[in-house]
Amino acid sequence: MKAVAAFPAEKSIRLTDHPDPKLGSPTQVLLRMKQVGVCGTDREIASFQYGTPPPGCDYLVMGHESLGEVTEVGPGVTDLRPGDLVVPMVRRPCLHPECLACRSGRQDFCYTGDFSERGINRAHGFMAPWVVEERQYLNPVPKELAEVAVLVEPLTIAQKALIQVAEVQARMPWEIRHRGPAGQGAGGAGGTADGGGHVHTALVLGAGPVGLLGAMALVTAGYHTWVYSRQQEDDPRVALVKSIGAAYLQSDVVPVDQIAGRTGNLDLVYEATGASSLSFEVLEQLGTNGIFVFTGVPGRKAPISVDTDLLMRNLVLKNQIALGTVNAGKDAFEAAIAAVGEFMRRWPAAVRALITSRTPLAGAPGLLTGPADGIKNVILVDETP
Repeated sequence: MKAVAAFPAEKSIRLTDHPDPKLGSPTQVLLRMKQVGVCGTDREIASFQYGTPPPGCDYLVMGHESLGEVTEVGPGVTDLRPGDLVVPMVRRPCLHPECLACRSGRQDFCYTGDFSERGINRAHGFMAPWVVEERQYLNPVPKELAEVAVLVEPLTIAQKALIQVAEVQARMPWEIRHRGPAGQGAGGAGGTADGGGHVHTALVLGAGPVGLLGAMALVTAGYHTWVYSRQQEDDPRVALVKSIGAAYLQSDVVPVDQIAGRTGNLDLVYEATGASSLSFEVLEQLGTNGIFVFTGVPGRKAPISVDTDLLMRNLVLKNQIALGTVNAGKDAFEAAIAAVGEFMRRWPAAVRALITSRTPLAGAPGLLTGPADGIKNVILVDETP
């Protein structure tokens, strides 16, 4: 079969012949891949900033945001059948017995860093017509979400963050808890209040797919949500932000030091830009008892100037917390699937607008190496309905 692969040694991205997979254990599932999303990580691999083929192979099949259809199951799989839709997880555990995270099925918190990731690091990805995967890494998706289910994996970043935020804020006994991540009985868009009537406010940095999905998750979870980005007011992304009940701040109009004056106390900042300079400027605006969530992985650039005294004072005197979220566990995948369903119930047009192009598999190399246009670009691996 033909697959889209990165050849690091020759710095080439192209379609290549790749062996047809076959079931090799009773707990494996054969998938016909339907759609694969393209993200910044894929573009960085396509520019050879990173991306490691499996041992003994000179290429890496790309793609980690995916939707597949079950076509065959091993005799040990009893809860999936041909025709079911699934979203595969990305990371696979390290083999070190001392890694409690991986031995507990939480390789997203791997201690050793010796994990593999499909389509990224030492494991082939999903940009191929057929894939074999272990049942434990597959997450069933309702068929009515087939049109947009490829958005599940990028959304897991926000869902993992919300799960962790809820755990962290449980240290405040007077809080009325968010009732779960978006899509799992979360509060309405009007804001979630604590015992003193405080409406929780969130700021999203960036209006790319991770930022916009994060904004949807935060609105659904009950936060009064703002998005801070550089798009002009007439940009379709701004209209999308407003259509889900969030507010928009244009970075060319509202300087960073004026953000908190517009939003009020920032309980949560969700960074989705990968821009470290902007992120640390906005960290200075974080409110009392606030949490700053980093999702971006910036490239190595020149050092930046940071007011470390101010940041440290704020972290200590305002009881602030900064955390990072990357990859995701089973809980975040399940929450993301439920959330996509909730988003489609509330804002079907906005969710569909996140996917701005659908390209056949043969066009994937050009899409990966060409200019990054639109919000979320998707590869149609299998174009049959």
